[in-house]
Amino acid sequence: MTASPVEATPPNGHGRRVSVVLPMRNESKGLDRLFARLVPALDALGVAFEIVTVDDGSTDETLEWLKARRAILPALKIVSLSRNFGKEIAVTAGLARTTGDVMVVMDSDLQHPPESIAALIAPWRSGAFDLVYARRVNLDRGGFLRNAFSKGFYRAFDMMSEVKVDRETGDFIAADRKVVDAFLAMPERNRFNRGLFSWAGFRTTTVAVTMEERVAGTSQWGFIKLLRLAVNAITSFGTLPLKVWAFIGSAVSLSSLLYGAYVVIKTLLFGADVPGYPSLLVAILFFAGIQLIGLGIIGEYLGHVFSEVKRRPLYFVQEAIGFERPLEERAATSALVVEELGTDVV
Repeated sequence: MTASPVEATPPNGHGRRVSVVLPMRNESKGLDRLFARLVPALDALGVAFEIVTVDDGSTDETLEWLKARRAILPALKIVSLSRNFGKEIAVTAGLARTTGDVMVVMDSDLQHPPESIAALIAPWRSGAFDLVYARRVNLDRGGFLRNAFSKGFYRAFDMMSEVKVDRETGDFIAADRKVVDAFLAMPERNRFNRGLFSWAGFRTTTVAVTMEERVAGTSQWGFIKLLRLAVNAITSFGTLPLKVWAFIGSAVSLSSLLYGAYVVIKTLLFGADVPGYPSLLVAILFFAGIQLIGLGIIGEYLGHVFSEVKRRPLYFVQEAIGFERPLEERAATSALVVEELGTDVV
């Protein structure tokens, strides 16, 4: 698929409609408290709003709770994916269904306080900025190892990628319609949303927001998932891991030539020593390991290519509730590919 460029358009009627996107999986225990704070916070904005929830393959009562709540909250809209596709895809699915002038993306566990939405969209309302990130204050980054891993990832990403991502920001954002349209025009399957928003550009700023503790349940992000996301992010936005092996190969070759010259000179001057089999075995294993690491990195990039050329849809929607128009009408100008398994329910 070829994504056509998205033209930036001037602000048009800032403040008319706010769309909130809530990706969630197995969050039923905390939804009462979430909506008890979210709805009043949106009412206080004094503008029309919609809440687009994306059930990302929950195995608890999350979907049933949302359906029951919609009976008393018409602004609530529900997208139920056919399985768990991951948070990055769930956010994409929600943004593809929004109709607002500004879209707010936030977590469903109340670590992103709903009361901060007003401060988050204030720079956008002024017309000065198109994309506003929440700069995380008092964020619990976990234990020492997780914090060290986080620092290492951001340093590696900044060094290896073509875009920069601020470590102090997260997924709590407010984005203008043209920013979201640009985001949806990027159809790649291996998605790192923060990198995609950063790559799109536009006028960006940050707002300090104090993070809170998760109200219920446990985080879906274990170390393996975080590691997978980190590798995916780095390999999606830079080719330095591939290029660096040219330098490693050159350094190894030069070292081998120098060592070979040393052996020749030593043999001519002092004669040949008895072969050292342990040192030979260590050298073979070392260079074999170097080669396997290089092949692994190449394989990671080839895996990305393989995933893209299959051209599978990003996700499948099992059920969509509360939407007035078919998705195809709203996504006609987007390169996003989506398939419906069921029909929309108004």
